[in-house]
Amino acid sequence: MLLAVATGTGTGLAAGYSREQLATFVWAGQGLLAVIGIWGWTELADRIRTGDVASDLLRPVDPVTSYLAGDLGRAGYAVLTRFVPPVLTGPLFFDVHVPARWQTVPLFAVSMLLAVVVCFGCRYLVNATAYWLHDARGVTTLWTLGSGVLAGLYFPLRFLPDWLWGTIWLATPLPSVMQAPLDVLVERDPAPVQLGIVVVQLGWVVAVLAGCRVVQHRAERRLVVQGG
Repeated sequence: MLLAVATGTGTGLAAGYSREQLATFVWAGQGLLAVIGIWGWTELADRIRTGDVASDLLRPVDPVTSYLAGDLGRAGYAVLTRFVPPVLTGPLFFDVHVPARWQTVPLFAVSMLLAVVVCFGCRYLVNATAYWLHDARGVTTLWTLGSGVLAGLYFPLRFLPDWLWGTIWLATPLPSVMQAPLDVLVERDPAPVQLGIVVVQLGWVVAVLAGCRVVQHRAERRLVVQGG
């Protein structure tokens, strides 16, 4: 569908993307989806609901760091098993964009790492609502419905009006989860803008992890386990 949009414009471009860039966006996005693990993680919420989270608080490493380390390990494995295959398969069926700048590949690797951390932080905050709600399924459902759209999973956010995608990008961490690394990879923008995208991601990493630690600290002060 995205390729049809680019073809229908008469210029071969759609929202600044060429057909090859859109093909790369889609194929790499499918692999990146598994790496960032945007959906499906409810371990913290489940442990809060059952009371097992109490044992997490007795460990020498705080829960945010502990769960982040585990998620980074999962993401590293997913890069090899879930990201590389689509990236290698796409060129067999479509013309794809091959990075033309030497810095794009290492910059994309950094961007993908930051995307994993931002996504982890968002999922942690969603799960942490169980400290107050005791059941995070409603919040998790809202996250599932909204995160894909605002992260750029279903379509590039650049297809939206400039004022809207710009607001979403700067006001929420979600574009840093998928849209940002994919835009870096397909070289949709000049090199300085590529670097700026990664800097924005880094800012969201700091903000989201700080939010996780604040929420965790406040939750520990009011945690009730099995009525005690």
